[in-house]
Amino acid sequence: MCHRRYSPPIVGLVLALLLMSSASAYQQPLVNLGFTSFMDGAPPAGPGFYFAEYIMHWTADELPGIPDNPARPDRFRSWASLNQLIYQSNTPVLFGGKWGIDVILPVAMFETSPISNQDGLGDLLVGPYLQWDPIMGKNGPLFMHRVEFQTIWPTGTYDSPGPNLNPGSNFFSFDPYWAGTLFLTPRWEASVRLHYLWNDENDDTRIQPGQAVHANFATSYEVIQKKLRLGVNGYFFNQVTDTEMNGTNIGDDERVLGVGPGVLWSFSQDSHLFLNAYFETAAQNRPEGEKFILRFVHHF
Repeated sequence: MCHRRYSPPIVGLVLALLLMSSASAYQQPLVNLGFTSFMDGAPPAGPGFYFAEYIMHWTADELPGIPDNPARPDRFRSWASLNQLIYQSNTPVLFGGKWGIDVILPVAMFETSPISNQDGLGDLLVGPYLQWDPIMGKNGPLFMHRVEFQTIWPTGTYDSPGPNLNPGSNFFSFDPYWAGTLFLTPRWEASVRLHYLWNDENDDTRIQPGQAVHANFATSYEVIQKKLRLGVNGYFFNQVTDTEMNGTNIGDDERVLGVGPGVLWSFSQDSHLFLNAYFETAAQNRPEGEKFILRFVHHF
């Protein structure tokens, strides 16, 4: 297997942040926005088991969509830990794609003032996928890609009409994606992960968040061979259909763009550490702030 294949097939985040007291604000689950970045098109060390641990810190002082009143939060802070297990087989099943399975269990902690919230387990993510072998050139890989059928199950901590922030979403989501990495030169790569999100209805609130397109994009350069990559990473989220309540459109479509620097340090072909920062802008009907993500990936 080529050592240039660093990032495992990571389906993104399953921290579902939902329902800030008003039925018209922040209905979307917080999906994978920035949790994956460089070298996203294939696993780093071929078939086998992978474990990944993510630590995210997200802060926001801009809270659009919440009216100014004593119950309005004046800041938003959250910590999340994601625990991910991946199995990549060496068995092709469809058009040469080799099957794999991806499971993520998050834990979320919120800090908001003055509204209440609760910490706990987030929703369970299960994602079967197909990974294709890289297209090789004379100097290494040229292109590698994967398709995953991400599902998000409403198993997380949820209390309605209790705390205003819940780690669980209380509805099912289907968020399939395609991810690919293109090598512009043997040391310079560009990666993208494109999702389409569909949400079921929340049985407690009768709200069904609208469908959305979201993506991660990144490019990096190998500064120290097989050790250090530096680059730029980003994401966007754009809701494309209206949110509904009891079958009636309530609008409030959500969107955001985040861009920032990133670093990838490889201890070996089996162990990798990512640090990515994002500074959000152009937010609509959702918080806007700064996000920092530390990710460690190990192949057994």
